[in-house]
Amino acid sequence: MKNVLVTGGAGFIGSNFIKYLLNINNDCSIVNLDLLTYAGNLNNLRDVEDNPRYIFVKGDIRDHELVNELFTKHKIDTVVNFAAESHVDRSITEPEIFLTTNIIGTQTLLDVAKSYWKIHLNDKYDREYRFGVKFLQVSTDEVYGALGKTGMFTETTPLAPNSPYSASKASADMIVRAYHETFGMPVNITRCSNNYGPYQFPEKLIPLMINNCKQDKKLPVYGDGMQIRDWLHVSDHCSAIYTVLCKGKNGEIYNVGGNNEKANIEIVKLIIDTIGKQENLISYVKDRPGHDRRYAIDNTKITTQLGWKPAYSFEQGMKETIQWYSEHANWMEHITSGAYLNYYENMYEDSSALATV
Repeated sequence: MKNVLVTGGAGFIGSNFIKYLLNINNDCSIVNLDLLTYAGNLNNLRDVEDNPRYIFVKGDIRDHELVNELFTKHKIDTVVNFAAESHVDRSITEPEIFLTTNIIGTQTLLDVAKSYWKIHLNDKYDREYRFGVKFLQVSTDEVYGALGKTGMFTETTPLAPNSPYSASKASADMIVRAYHETFGMPVNITRCSNNYGPYQFPEKLIPLMINNCKQDKKLPVYGDGMQIRDWLHVSDHCSAIYTVLCKGKNGEIYNVGGNNEKANIEIVKLIIDTIGKQENLISYVKDRPGHDRRYAIDNTKITTQLGWKPAYSFEQGMKETIQWYSEHANWMEHITSGAYLNYYENMYEDSSALATV
């Protein structure tokens, strides 16, 4: 792992990962390829923008020529693909962009990576690799669909996506798997539970509720608020990805969860209590179409086989997260102005619907 291409690195998880990787691995250099759509924010990376081991390139993962140029120029040996449209509500109103970015974009990255293989086929068609590029696809537990009141997602749970977003991610995962099975490419897929932490775009539950709460604005909650998610601090997610890059077995999938199942309404009330507001800010609204009721990750495989485990308790993680947003009001103010504010008003003006969780 010397020259790493991180796609979607200006987003929430990608930017956190870039800073984590620069800090933990002094031998690697990073190329960050990001189109800077609504959720991409270079302010997330301001503290590393002058690092000689970091380069930012604005561009689209669907641009085959550009991706090929980056591989050639920077001798890329590792790809970590965060680039994706990821907001479920947006996928319901604009599914096409999710299909082209999440599926075709992933295939473009894989195709370029494949071209950098030096493969020798002997008479028995055994593959002998002279050179390879590690490809890690960052996916989501939403590809599994929804759970009942019991049980957890394992790596062998059948895929049953229920939204255009999760369907596009499941499709991308299948393409990654196919490139491993067909060409022998060294790949891994990680499927994480709901992330939270610094620099998260405020269409997501936790930063949205923190921001609204501080401004005494209504806190829109879908349905009865009892949709359950397993919450994972973004720092723990970054350490899990790094663990898989270093130790993951080629072709394997690893679920990454925080062991913190919480109902949405619990999260909202915790934020209200911590900030010191009143629960009359809560506004229950009509549920979202196809809203999965419960997700829960079984992370036994990554913890037992690779030795990873989450470091954050939910209580500590939430305390630090609320404090971070309180101390970075300027960051939030910048994000919630302009284009995002127009989107928020158009999407939620009538229903006051809750952001994706």
